[in-house]
Order: sequence, then structure tokens, then C-alpha cells
Amino acid sequence: MAAWNSMYHAMHQQDDKRPFSLATLRRIAAFARPHRPALTGFLLVSVVTAVLAVASPVLAGRVVDGIVEGADTDLVIGLAVAIGVVALAESGLGLVQRWFSARIGEGLILDLRTTVFDHVQRMPVAFFTRTRTGALVSRLNNDVIGAQRAFSDTLSGVAGNLVTLILTLIVMIGISWQITLLALVLLPIFVWPARRMGGRLAKLEREAAEHNAAMNTQMTERFSAPGATLVKLYGRPDAESAEFAARARRVRDIGVRTAMTQWLFLTALVSVSGVAIALVYGLGGYYALRGTLDAGNVVALAILLTRLYAPLTSLASARVEVMSALVSFERVFEVLDLKPLIEEKPDARAVPDGPVSVEFDGVRFAYPSADKVSLASLEEVATLDTRGGAEVLHGVSFKAEPGQMVALVGSSGAGKSTMAGLLPRLYDAGEGAVRLSGVDVRDLTAASLRETLGMVTQDGHLFHDTVRANLLLARPEATEEEIWEVLRRAHVADLVRALPDGLDTVIGERGYRLSGGERQRLTIARLLLARPRVVVLDEATAHLDSTSEQAVQAALGEALAGRTAVVIAHRLSTVRAADQILVIEEGRVVERGTHAELLSTGGRYEELYRTQFAAV
Repeated sequence: MAAWNSMYHAMHQQDDKRPFSLATLRRIAAFARPHRPALTGFLLVSVVTAVLAVASPVLAGRVVDGIVEGADTDLVIGLAVAIGVVALAESGLGLVQRWFSARIGEGLILDLRTTVFDHVQRMPVAFFTRTRTGALVSRLNNDVIGAQRAFSDTLSGVAGNLVTLILTLIVMIGISWQITLLALVLLPIFVWPARRMGGRLAKLEREAAEHNAAMNTQMTERFSAPGATLVKLYGRPDAESAEFAARARRVRDIGVRTAMTQWLFLTALVSVSGVAIALVYGLGGYYALRGTLDAGNVVALAILLTRLYAPLTSLASARVEVMSALVSFERVFEVLDLKPLIEEKPDARAVPDGPVSVEFDGVRFAYPSADKVSLASLEEVATLDTRGGAEVLHGVSFKAEPGQMVALVGSSGAGKSTMAGLLPRLYDAGEGAVRLSGVDVRDLTAASLRETLGMVTQDGHLFHDTVRANLLLARPEATEEEIWEVLRRAHVADLVRALPDGLDTVIGERGYRLSGGERQRLTIARLLLARPRVVVLDEATAHLDSTSEQAVQAALGEALAGRTAVVIAHRLSTVRAADQILVIEEGRVVERGTHAELLSTGGRYEELYRTQFAAV
């Protein structure tokens, strides 16, 4: 009993250094709950397999007894055939057991991956502006694969080994409790490796995960088109290589230490098993020579002992593997524990039909602090900055009636793009309200908000995909004719026709195979395809030359007709026709009026206009 208690505590003891908690195990169990039928089938097959594993040594002992006692030949042959049938059945059931295990493990990982992916998509933009992409990708790739090992590689052994262990002990005690007790005396030797190695390997696994995440981050940033360009222009290739090599060497060193630690651990357990078998043969042979134990029982006990220590070895090493896998689970759960700042209300409603008005009513806003939207490990810092963000919008109010265009102008960093980001709920206002057709955007469904509002940002982002796929992101059901129509209106149809595969040409990461103006015109075509009732243009013509700008302005004029528009522009020539121009400085509306009205006041707008055109 003491030996069993020692082994139990070694396998289950929790201390301060342990990288997971019971809460983690409960969360893993919650993911496993939908797979209960498969788990039940797996356990039943494991029990039958364990029974067969114990039956084979017992039959082997009977064969030896039959030979020693000069039994009938048919009996010996029959027992041999039975051993062969058991072996085949055991192999077949092992295959079924493995199928159940893989099915459960891969199903759990599918659930985990989709849950994490969906959760990350719900995170606010502030999360992505702070998080290092490589670290996040590593968390959702390497760590998910690490978690998979707990089920795909370990689950198939734990249940079956437990049943095999129990049945083996029962049969061994039935044959000779003295020899069984002698074998169990060596069990405490299993305790020390299980206790010491588990925590050490978990620590190594966590350190390796952090270094892998750092390498992924470096590769993600340096291998992108803008990152590679920056390194070539300003970077130090030798220093970049040395930094990457240092991290890679550290991962290598950890891998070597992990492999050697596991090898030493398993070698020690195998050595203990060998010593135990020698003791069984010694004591069993002694009893057999004295006539108190059959020779077949000695052989059966020796074989059963291998069936005893093999499950013990697997269970002990399974603890090590599970410890490492649970580190990966914890890292994934860290991401799931981040609460999205922007949630859709249960009673959210759609944007009212018809033309849409846009209203800012006393809007105040401060960007959230890091501790509300990020993790230190994803930013690769020791601790997150807990200071609250400084307020960047101070009581902004204006209203754009249906069909009107409101222009936002002012110095860089004045808060114009921040205002634009509040309309599609990239962020939520801290105080006041942003309304569409009189309804607070926080009371609207995300789907109706996306259908109502279209936005073209400064960078004109495109995915590493075909022209067609990038356009259909706005409206998947659009026809070929509709696609070419918006390309024509955006003055980019001729360019697309000239591409090697037309609409099916892959345009590279972020569209870097195109010029800045070409990318921006494609994003404007995407906006036209979406047919939104409200249009937000955040420096939509910033990357266009004068000729392209004039062409796109004509297309935008057609697209904006009858629609409410909020336009941000540094080029004041693009906003002369606005129904209302707001001059934004330091998060406040300092002037408002039409182009002519603002020029006549001699204020900040007149200064910006004069300075810009004097430079021209």
C-alpha cells in the first residue's frame, strides 16, 4: 500500500513549480465532453485489450507446465494456437484502440483550434496593434500541436495501461503474493524520476516554446515584403543572422537536454524492470525447486512482470509528456482568457433601412491600456504596461445627414483616423455615442454594421491571394460582370486584364506585386462592390499620383452619390465639395463649415490651405 501511495503522489502531486492547475484540467475536460461516445468505446476496447495482454502470459505458463508434466500433445498445440489467436486479437484491437485515440485527439484539437481562431477574430484592433504576429502564430500553431500530443500520443496508452496494470497485479497476486510483493518493493524507485523529471521537462518545454515564438516573430516580420525592404535599407544582416542563430541554438540545446533527460529517465525505469525480473526468476526458481510453485507459474510471473513494469514505465513517461503538453494548453488558454472589449449585445438589432445618417455625440475616447487587450508573452515583454491610455478625443460632436459628405482635416495625429475607427466599431467610445440613423453602433449587430458601412484605409491592405478573392471578400455572391464593372469604375480594369491570369492572378502579400496606387484602386473597387450605404475614406487617395487621383475621384464621386460619407484627407483639394468640413486638432473640433466659409474666417483651415498650396 505504501508503494502504491508513493507512486500515486508522484504521478499526481501538485507543487508551486507545476505549470498548470486543476482549472486547466477542467477546461480540457470541457473540450472532451462532446466526444464521450468515442471515449466510451475507447475505454471498452482498452479493457478488452488489457485482458488479452494478461491472458497471454498465463497461457504461456500453462504450456510450460504441460511440457514439464508431459501433457497431451493436442493440449500443448491448442494452448499455442490460443496464444497466437490472442496475439492477433490483441493486435487488431490495438489498431481499433489507436483509431479511437486518434479520432478523439484530432477531434479535440479541431475544436480547440477553431475556438481559438474564432476568439482571436473577435479581439479588438488594439490587440493586434500590440501583439507580435509571430508570437501569436506560434501560440496557435506550435502550442496547439504540443497540446495534441497529450491526446494523440498519450491518451492511447494511459487508459489501457491502467487496466493492464490492475489486472496484472490481480493475476500475479493469485499466483504468488510473495513474489508479487518482492516486485512491488522496487516500485518506489519509480517515484523519484517521475517527480523530478516531470517538472524539469515542463520547464524546458516552456522555455523552448518561448524561443520558438521569438524565432517565429522574427521570421514573420523579416520575411514580409515591407520587413525585408526595411532590413535591406536600414538593417544589419549580420546582426539579424546572429540574433536568429542564437535563438535557434538555444532551442537546439534545450532539445538535446530534453532528449537526454527523457532517455535517462526511461533507461532508469527499464533497468529497474530488469532487476525485478531477475529477482522473480531467482525467488520463483527457488520456490519451484522446493516444489511450492510450478515452473509454468514462474515463467508466467516473469512475463507478467514485463506487462507490469511496461505500463508503469509508460504511465510514468506519460506524466512527463502530459506535463509538457499541459504547458501548451495553458499558453493557448491564456489567449482564450483575454476578453474581447467589443461584444455584440444579445438584443442587438440591424441598421434601419433607407439612407443612413452619421452622428458623433460628445464622443470621448482613450486607447485601452495593454493589460486590457494583450499578454506580456505575446508582446515579448516582462510585464505589461498597466497605465490607462491618454484621452485622444475630447467631446467630439457632429452630424452627417443622409447623403451628405463630411470631411475631416487637420494635422497628423489629431485624431481623425481614430474617429473613423469608431464608426465600424474597431474601437468603442469611452463616453458619448456614435450613431447610425439615430441608433448607437453598440446596439447594432456586427453583420448589419458590415453591410451598411464600407471603409478604405490608408494602407489599402490586400491578402496574398487572387484579385478575384480580394474583391469577393466584400460580397462573395457578386457576379463576373459586377466585378468587371467595379474595376472599370475604379479605373483599374485595364491593369487587371493585363495581369498574367487576369482576375485569378495572385498579387502577393499585402498586394506588394502592385504599385501603391494600383493597390489603392483595387481596395476602392472592393468598396464599390460592397455597395455600402455609408462610406468612410481614410486617406483613400494618399498613394495616387495626380492622374490616378483624378480618375479615382471621378469614380468615388459616382460611388458616393446618394450615400453618406466621412472622408479624411490631407489634400484639401479633395474635400472642397464636402457639405461640411471639420478641422480636428488635438482631438477636438476647432472649426467647422464649408470650404468657402472656412477660407473666409482666416482660421486654421485657411492656414492649412494656404500652406499646402503655397508648397505646390
